[in-house]
Amino acid sequence: MGLSYIDGTVTGPSGVQRQVRFLVDSGATYTLLPLEAWQAIGLKPVRRVQCVLADGTSIERDVSECQLSLPQGSAHTPVILGQAEDEPLLGAVTLEILGLVLNPFQRSLQPMRMMLA
Repeated sequence: MGLSYIDGTVTGPSGVQRQVRFLVDSGATYTLLPLEAWQAIGLKPVRRVQCVLADGTSIERDVSECQLSLPQGSAHTPVILGQAEDEPLLGAVTLEILGLVLNPFQRSLQPMRMMLA
């Protein structure tokens, strides 16, 4: 299975924007912004969450919110405020907010089949 990346624009509370290349990670709960990106757009922590890494290590990270725009749409979403070595990830919560799913065969984002039942 290959990796899927997508370019997006994140916008902070004062309207400052930054371009970010995200790894699409449907196994990650929240989207993660690298340190330089979230600081550049002026995000501030609003709460902390406990996160479990792929190796089982448990860590705490700050969370904020921003506007995120992709070619498929734009939405307000929670984001993990990454540290110096963190890579940008596009997580499941943001994908669901945007009504998107990852097609693992084509390695592309597609509209989600919305269910009201």
